[in-house]
Amino acid sequence: MLGLLALLGCAAEEPTTVTTTTTTQEVTTAGPAREVVVTRAPPPVRVETQTVAPGSGYVWTGGYWRWTGTEYVWVPGTWVVRSRPGAVWVAGQWVRRPGGWVWIGGHWQ
Repeated sequence: MLGLLALLGCAAEEPTTVTTTTTTQEVTTAGPAREVVVTRAPPPVRVETQTVAPGSGYVWTGGYWRWTGTEYVWVPGTWVVRSRPGAVWVAGQWVRRPGGWVWIGGHWQ
């Protein structure tokens, strides 16, 4: 019996090595993105105070209401690096559609 307990004690003290692998895949589509229609209108846009730019080449992107699937959550504005010289940021907006509201995301133009 003592021999068996000694063997069990040794087995419990051995380090266990666990190896995990995570794979991610980026998918690019050529067609239009799927639109999610929200039946509840978004709240009024908040008035934000624009802070000082962190450096040249940054553009202010104003805050917006993001739909979580159950409620609207405010995403504050931020400074982002201009995607290319002369690019203009077009702010995202909620657009009225049959049956509700759809978010059209901001983009560079």
